[in-house]
Amino acid sequence: MRVLAIDPGFDRLGVAVLERGEGRERLMYSACLGSQRGTPLPERLHELGVALAALFKTHQPTHLAIETLFFNKNVKTAIDVAQARGMVLYLARAAGAIVCEYSPQAVKIAVTGYGKSDKASMTAMVRRLLPEAPTLAQDDEYDAIAVGITCLAHVGRGR
Repeated sequence: MRVLAIDPGFDRLGVAVLERGEGRERLMYSACLGSQRGTPLPERLHELGVALAALFKTHQPTHLAIETLFFNKNVKTAIDVAQARGMVLYLARAAGAIVCEYSPQAVKIAVTGYGKSDKASMTAMVRRLLPEAPTLAQDDEYDAIAVGITCLAHVGRGR
């Protein structure tokens, strides 16, 4: 089983490819994809979409794991992130990947066992669970890895 995990955004899109095989999970790739600030949203989505399509082609994931939209006070940002999520979902289905969606709280519970964990706790546990995780990365990259860990924990276990 191979998972392309996404922490959705349009400014930065956290991505990670994880695989379960031979009794353990391993991180194959992680990064933060960015788009050019000041560029119109359609161009930013296109830029991210091209990069994601290449990841689907290169890594050929069986599953896409993505965090559900967390609505905050900034409605415009939420709408733009929702559009980025839509693009990701489309690319996943076009690539034949099974889509698995998880709330931020579900990700925190799967990774740390506590639904209100802070960023530092999440990052520390990601590094503990996957020693090959980067020692320095942006939060979005760690969040994507955590979403991937959540998917690997849930799929095949009836959740």
